[in-house]
Amino acid sequence: MTEKIKSFFQKKKADVKFMNAGKGYKLTESTNIGTSTPIVAPRKRVEPTSEAKTAGQAALARLQGKETNTAKFNTSYAAIKAQVKRELEKEKEAQQKTQKSKAQPKEETEDTVKDSSQLAVSNVYFQCPYLSNEVLPQEDWKKKIREFLYEQLQEEEAGLTACLIIQNCNTGREKIENCVETLGKYLDNIIKNPEEEKYRKIRIHNRIFQDKVLPIEGAVEFLNAVGFWPKKLLHNDVEEDFLVWNPENCNLENVEKLADALKTAEIIPLELDRNLQVLLPTQASKRTELPSNFYSLTSEEIKREQQLRTEAVEKNQMLRTKAMRERDEKQRLRKYKYSLIRIKFPDDLILQGTFLVHEKFQNVVNFVSENLIKAERPFCLKKLAGPTFNQDSFDKTLLELELFPAALLVFFWQRTADTESAGYLKEELLALIQSV
Repeated sequence: MTEKIKSFFQKKKADVKFMNAGKGYKLTESTNIGTSTPIVAPRKRVEPTSEAKTAGQAALARLQGKETNTAKFNTSYAAIKAQVKRELEKEKEAQQKTQKSKAQPKEETEDTVKDSSQLAVSNVYFQCPYLSNEVLPQEDWKKKIREFLYEQLQEEEAGLTACLIIQNCNTGREKIENCVETLGKYLDNIIKNPEEEKYRKIRIHNRIFQDKVLPIEGAVEFLNAVGFWPKKLLHNDVEEDFLVWNPENCNLENVEKLADALKTAEIIPLELDRNLQVLLPTQASKRTELPSNFYSLTSEEIKREQQLRTEAVEKNQMLRTKAMRERDEKQRLRKYKYSLIRIKFPDDLILQGTFLVHEKFQNVVNFVSENLIKAERPFCLKKLAGPTFNQDSFDKTLLELELFPAALLVFFWQRTADTESAGYLKEELLALIQSV
């Protein structure tokens, strides 16, 4: 189904390009090149949300960082090294002042309201190659995908579109699977018994239809595309609403194709954007808080956190089996979805990227390698206090290596060089550094 979805979106992209190409001409028609042509009024677009605007600005800054930041920050490596040195000295002084202030009693309580400037990342961003090259938060992509799919319902591939709506515009996998199973039975009955009258109609007020099909977005639209159209029929001497299949609306061959599409349709994939950043030491020390969407806790689960902590205290006071401890550990790990990985270089610059906790450590290695001046040169990564990650670690997930929800790794070359005056990261990445 992945190839079907790809071809579906490729066709839609081609249609958009064709429609925006302007007025066409016959080969026999004379045209004056250079004369003014009628201007086609652009279609109205939905105003993006404030989050989408913020994400778009961040993405633009990353792509055009060199041009936009040149005036604000000197990106020469010598200037950056001097800036890092000054920051480290200031940080050392600040730590000394903090230690002195701890010895003195506080007169007022500190404000606990979190400032957005303290966030290590403002959000988690994704790309959807099937639709566009935009970088947006997941919720914005859900809205964009929903709008796109509903726009396509009036097109010739309404059946496939409805399958995608079922998979992408509903919540609760069990409910979606129950709906797909029920719709599949309706179609299988038609395919196996096309002449049976009882299989050609679905009573709207049937309990199974009401519970498993009607609440799911796209389900009724799918049945319409398959050839089930609304009609009133007598049922127990009472006129009721039915959906009735007619082969003139959709022949048996197309019913079989749509039955296959229903079973194989998938969620439109989103690709996690690394949200690459290069930080100065002071920036890294200030931006330590993670946004709430780094965790997979629902609002109900958050309410239960206090209760779970109380239960954990009680459990620790009693004897527990190994199986009980492993089960509790799995429940604890389910809370984490993403991991913020920071790589500290010998020049104290920090490379930052966002990863899924189930990604392999090899992806982190690749991320670092892609951004080095000398990508071919072998290097190592290690925790601040811990052993160096070896080849055996590369195939393990960040969850298995306990690199979540955030981790700081130290970079060093396998073989030291005489001088590192050129630095470590590519020159264009230095333009991403923002002055403090």
